[in-house]
Amino acid sequence: MPGKIRVLIIDDSASVRQTLTTVLSADPEIEVMGVANDPFMAARKIREEIPDVITLDVEMPQMDGITFLRKLMAQHPIPVVMCSSLTEAGSETLMQALEAGAVDVILKPKIGAADHLAEAGDRIRTVVKAAAKAQISKMRGSRGTERATTAKLTADAVLPPPRIGAMAKTTEMVVCVGASTGGTEALRELLEALPANSPGIVIVQHMPEKFTAAFAKRLNGLCEVEVKEAVDGDPVLRGHVLIAPGDKHMLLERKGARYEVSVREGPLVSRHRPSVDVLFRSAARSAGSNAMGVIMTGMGDDGARGMKEMSQAGAYTVAQDEATSVVFGMPKEAIAHGGVEKVVPLEQIAREILGADKRR
Repeated sequence: MPGKIRVLIIDDSASVRQTLTTVLSADPEIEVMGVANDPFMAARKIREEIPDVITLDVEMPQMDGITFLRKLMAQHPIPVVMCSSLTEAGSETLMQALEAGAVDVILKPKIGAADHLAEAGDRIRTVVKAAAKAQISKMRGSRGTERATTAKLTADAVLPPPRIGAMAKTTEMVVCVGASTGGTEALRELLEALPANSPGIVIVQHMPEKFTAAFAKRLNGLCEVEVKEAVDGDPVLRGHVLIAPGDKHMLLERKGARYEVSVREGPLVSRHRPSVDVLFRSAARSAGSNAMGVIMTGMGDDGARGMKEMSQAGAYTVAQDEATSVVFGMPKEAIAHGGVEKVVPLEQIAREILGADKRR
């Protein structure tokens, strides 16, 4: 049907192909145009009809998913979402996929687990919709309305609203960053531009469990700042970056004259865990005008309400502009909510962070 997002599923497992077909077909805006059990069959289908989005397995016979992805991006760039099992080793491979131009990563659903499928189905459909809107030309490797079965919760589900005006500029500045689709490479570019003595940074990047550790490790090897996956109680220190672990919320808390993070369980907020709204609200509560908020590329509205709360608490707030965003959804919503003080291209965000730190 006209207007539907046409998806090609590539996976050597028949059960996974069937499950993904069922999950995606549950959304009237998505149509599964075909399935393939290996890249060679997929190539034949693509020659017949070009899909809007491809979901791609990593480990397959005849040709692995990473090799196929690189060939595809070199010849005919199409938004690709990698589909992988939940493994530490696999997460390293997925980092290669994101570098090669994949838009995002989803976990293979656990067959027969109804609760898991209900929750995973929301994320799978959201990721596919985001991929369909992605501007592939802005992906490093290649250079709608959301429907859900669960209620969309706000940050109220994790912590109460901030007391506006309760915090003066009395401590080190802390930078809170939120990103989603396209964020892995955007964050790399941002962090690579920062010197070793940059203010402490805490980041929520929408990414599944396990993959955030590999993502942090990769960034740590590329940047002057120290980057790690956050652990409950980690202090926020100058020259250090903490990334929220997948499937856990991360909150900023003040302890005396310093800040630390709280990593905790909780419901999906804005249909995400970790949620940018949760991080931003905690920053408004605990840091006030000592914080800076940055919202980057991604689909949906996670972070929009939290950034407004940060702005009302006196924080300096910045959004990535449309021209450099792979998906402009999250920055656009934050701007619409009135919480963004300045809109800048990706390459200028590091300068904004350093300038805000210098003005203190």
